[in-house]
Amino acid sequence: MKLKWLIPVVYIAFLLLPIYWLLNMSLKTNEEILSIFSLWPRDLTLANYGVIFSDASWYTGYINSMIYVSINVVISVSFALPAAYAFSRYNFIGDKHLFFWLLTNRMAPPAVFALPFFQLYSSIGLFDTHIAVALAHCLFNLPLAVWILEGFMSGVPKEIDETAFIDGYSWPKFFIKIFIPNIASGIGVTAFFCFMFSWVELLLARTLTAVNAKPISAIMTRTVSASGLDWGVLAAAGILTIVPGALVIWFVRNHIAKGFALGRV
Repeated sequence: MKLKWLIPVVYIAFLLLPIYWLLNMSLKTNEEILSIFSLWPRDLTLANYGVIFSDASWYTGYINSMIYVSINVVISVSFALPAAYAFSRYNFIGDKHLFFWLLTNRMAPPAVFALPFFQLYSSIGLFDTHIAVALAHCLFNLPLAVWILEGFMSGVPKEIDETAFIDGYSWPKFFIKIFIPNIASGIGVTAFFCFMFSWVELLLARTLTAVNAKPISAIMTRTVSASGLDWGVLAAAGILTIVPGALVIWFVRNHIAKGFALGRV
């Protein structure tokens, strides 16, 4: 019993080891990475980060990723809220079948839709735009958002709706001022999952972009050259790619904790 703390400590250390090693590599030169094995940089350098922050082709990848991910989260949550409310409050013909059909979109691999999206967006002039990637990711994030939010909404008593309407609230006023605060944790959890999927998804983001909206995940592949991989720059890019996700977790951490305890996650 005295060593009960050992298991979580070993588990956390095991989880953090790849992140530490990535950070370790990002502070080394390529020569040191390839020549010797060391637990910490012997010749510490920030040149790898300097390459990313000074080269527009690198840092614009982060900007592009943040733009289409933000658009996707806003669209997914905004459209999922009324849809989830309908599923949680009303019974209609085929509601269970429609709800299951939404989830089947989430089950399909992105590769199935890469070619149709490419052909469609090329035809209507949306190829290589942020909105193209954001809308493509909605195919997967919107069903997930509806499914999560419906679980939270079903946990809110219907009597709250009826009382608000008796007190003279219109539906939009009731939904914004009363209902949404009751499911704030669910919205936080939903936004978190939508952000994470859109941030790490590579296939659709790479297929639907070329130059103007190219994400950082696709730009990282250009470290491959005839001389091999630029390990240091690639590691630095990996560390910087983790930062936005960590910030999102930090800001919605309270909502996520409540969401995992109360909602359908």
